[in-house]
Amino acid sequence: MLLRKTYGIDLGSSSIKVYSFFKNKSYMEKNMIASKGRRIIAVGNEAYDMFEKAPANIVVNSPMAFGMIANLELQEIALYSMMKKIDHFLGIGSDMFFSVPLDMTAVEKRAYYHVANGHWLRQNRVYMVEAPIADAIAMGVDLNRNAGSMIVNIGAQSTQFSIITDGKIIIAKNIPIGGRQMNEAICSEIRKRYNLQIGTRTGKRLKIAMGRLNDQRREARKVVGIDGISGLPREEIISGYVVNAGIMNCVNEIAAEMKTFLERIPPQISYHISREGIYLAGGSTKIPYIDNYLASYTGVSFNLSPLYEKATVAGLEKIIRDHELMKWAQPVKQRKL
Repeated sequence: MLLRKTYGIDLGSSSIKVYSFFKNKSYMEKNMIASKGRRIIAVGNEAYDMFEKAPANIVVNSPMAFGMIANLELQEIALYSMMKKIDHFLGIGSDMFFSVPLDMTAVEKRAYYHVANGHWLRQNRVYMVEAPIADAIAMGVDLNRNAGSMIVNIGAQSTQFSIITDGKIIIAKNIPIGGRQMNEAICSEIRKRYNLQIGTRTGKRLKIAMGRLNDQRREARKVVGIDGISGLPREEIISGYVVNAGIMNCVNEIAAEMKTFLERIPPQISYHISREGIYLAGGSTKIPYIDNYLASYTGVSFNLSPLYEKATVAGLEKIIRDHELMKWAQPVKQRKL
């Protein structure tokens, strides 16, 4: 009998993260697909290289939207393509542990099952782990003896706040603001101040290079965009102040929502959260000083995860490797109609 292979999978709006138990290694690739009609042109990092560069007849986008599966068929292709790169022989069946958002409907849960048991991937056992639980485990939170912890994950298209007490998520909220909205806000600021149109990929590069929030260091970068009047390419030197202004528009919205969320928490739980700090993870937390900026806005200290976007898949890894943590994974079976 063949040994079943085990994988931990985090399907993100920006990238797919997969942990292979057999190889004891985590992999990450862009969650993008380039298609021309019904024909797939490129998948993963290759598709991302075409993003905002492809001609009008080639569509390049992510099969995920705001942390949820938006296109079931394309998401299965993207996952299958990555799994084949990790392991050329997938075997007859595997155990797949998916990190999933909270408050999913039965239809949305079925979508995750069909991604692992569709046309390309078959005979796989599916387990679901709530994403805040995986984040908490990755950051070392003791879920069994927990008087109150707050987990915040700032992802590519959404930010999730969760309160965990005694191993249960008692309050949660999801807002549609993340790294992609920050990129768009940077593009918007540059369009207003310089009358220059740039792509969101350029906006992301500026965010990574010059996004500082609390640090008022004077920086500038030269970019090429399209002039808003002539429609011709033009070079412009972009100030770090403008980039930070775009980022702050989104971060202030997240901080304001977080403050309102904290006010809804019972006082005894709020006391424990203020003592141990809020746990912060997600790919968009790579912006320097974002934890200090949020702390100054909310009045609560933050514990920033050094894993960033890999925090969730690191939590899945711990669950797969520790039988005592396996109780946080719920098996999913397809119901017969």
